[in-house]
Amino acid sequence: MLKTIKEMEKELRLDKFLGNAGVGSRSQVKVLIKKGLVTINDCKARSGDEVIDETKDVIVCRGKRIELIKYRYIMLYKPAGVVSATEDNLDKTVLDCLAKEDRKDLFPVGRLDKDTTGLLLLTNDGELSHNLLSPRKHVDKTYYVTCETNVTHTQMEHLRQGVDIGDDKMTLPALAREGKKENELYLTIREGRFHQVKRMMQAVGNKVTELKRLSMGSLVLDPNLNPGEYRPLTEAELKDLKAGSLKMPV
Repeated sequence: MLKTIKEMEKELRLDKFLGNAGVGSRSQVKVLIKKGLVTINDCKARSGDEVIDETKDVIVCRGKRIELIKYRYIMLYKPAGVVSATEDNLDKTVLDCLAKEDRKDLFPVGRLDKDTTGLLLLTNDGELSHNLLSPRKHVDKTYYVTCETNVTHTQMEHLRQGVDIGDDKMTLPALAREGKKENELYLTIREGRFHQVKRMMQAVGNKVTELKRLSMGSLVLDPNLNPGEYRPLTEAELKDLKAGSLKMPV
């Protein structure tokens, strides 16, 4: 009986399945199979060439069931000096901050300038990325801003009302709060225009010298991470982030 196209799409070589699941490289997987540490439906696997149905077959390696994780979500504390891209001919990218085995298919959700630090989400979930970046959703993004000169009350009030940064319309009202020093502030914006924070501060008569993103939607930069470090999102973080990304602004 001929197999349907859908049935064939679910079939995968065992070694590729295990590799995609993060068990190890093809050579490492070969060793595991040779040692009898991999089973297919309770039967010891014979070789990595065996074809399995990832939706039906039960694959166990070293006593643990292996399942493919379709989407991955990584929180990165972006350091200065790297660009928010998957590849670049001149500069180090945010993917270069990850171990090689963790980079597969990931891309940054949005962009942070090369000199901007802080929270950056890396994923292979295009739908979530679209929802977080959609101009219609107005997802909040909070930055800690260090300026060239002290931030005045007048400047803060202008930011709260929206400012003209040279686009066809004013920025949306921002949430501006005093920072730890007089030349610093917390700034929450609901858009993602090009160099927006820097242009907003320039519009009110100041200049950004350092910029760090602290949060995006419900996702907050882990204080235990150092620049260049990363970790997977927790289930709770992902659930809240997805729920928030689906809401339309009031």
